[in-house]
Amino acid sequence: MSEFMPTMADVAREAGVSKMTVSRVLADRDVSVAMRERVLAVIEQLGYVPDASAGTLSSGRSPFIVALVPSMSSSNFADTVHSLNAAVTAHGLQLLLGDTDYDLKQEEQLLRVMLAHRPEGVMLTGSYHTAATRAMLKRSKVPVVETWDVPRTPIQQAVGFSNVDAACEMMRHLHERGYRRIGFIGGATKLDRRGLDRQMGYREGLRLFGLGEPRVIEHGGSPVTMSHGGEAFSLLLDAWPDTDAVMCVSDMSAFGALMECHRRGIPVPRQMAVAGFGDFEVSRYCFPSISTVAVDPHAIGRIAGEMLLAGAVARKSGLDGLSEKRRVEFQVIVREST
Repeated sequence: MSEFMPTMADVAREAGVSKMTVSRVLADRDVSVAMRERVLAVIEQLGYVPDASAGTLSSGRSPFIVALVPSMSSSNFADTVHSLNAAVTAHGLQLLLGDTDYDLKQEEQLLRVMLAHRPEGVMLTGSYHTAATRAMLKRSKVPVVETWDVPRTPIQQAVGFSNVDAACEMMRHLHERGYRRIGFIGGATKLDRRGLDRQMGYREGLRLFGLGEPRVIEHGGSPVTMSHGGEAFSLLLDAWPDTDAVMCVSDMSAFGALMECHRRGIPVPRQMAVAGFGDFEVSRYCFPSISTVAVDPHAIGRIAGEMLLAGAVARKSGLDGLSEKRRVEFQVIVREST
């Protein structure tokens, strides 16, 4: 297969039909079932993405940057998008936003549609993607930045931090405060890879500080909610009644666990410590306030924007895609709950 983005002419040649026939298939016009299936099979084989750039130019719309996030409801992802938008609009670009709902296949489908409009760059959340997504991006040669993670081998550029290291640092804090029977609550799905990395950091902390066997409850979907946190905390106590601290995959689940402590009359932090992740507003203003891991989402968005703009300039100059990894700092914020 060619390393270049396949064209309609490539599809027509491989299928043994005219470009007009390919166009009719894409437009769902009068084509026989057999012909449609043959053309669609070639489109899938080549990874062809229809070019909608001509329509974009004729409509007078500005070039744009694609941003795909796993959840619109997360304030951290919203802040990342806000700063990304500020960075690119200052250079005459617009933002096209998509919600993947933590689903890698949905990310692939959204990207297939958005690449049809030939964007100036793509921001992805996380470093886990389908093989088809990676192949599409490689063929398109569009600048790509992966965020909220630091992959060993990024597609092109990346800006983020290690969720494993951050979670392990929270475990260090709990150990230093004297907690020894520490549980972890997270989601029951495998879609939230950053949540899985945080569980990995929890397990690494257990090993590093000699804290015994894991006490893990996986409950609820992605994103994990307050109700998931409360329910998971109850399951944790059912399984390990002597637990003296709980590390939660996010501040939302930590708030749910904290409310369950209130309902049960468990004093926090004297009898039970509660730790979260994300530094959401709820963790700052609940009582007791929740210790958490903070990362600057605005910095991630701003740096991602700078990387995409630099990548677009390099591409127009005929240079290969830039390759760079940038780390942002994380911080364990100690509050009343620990």
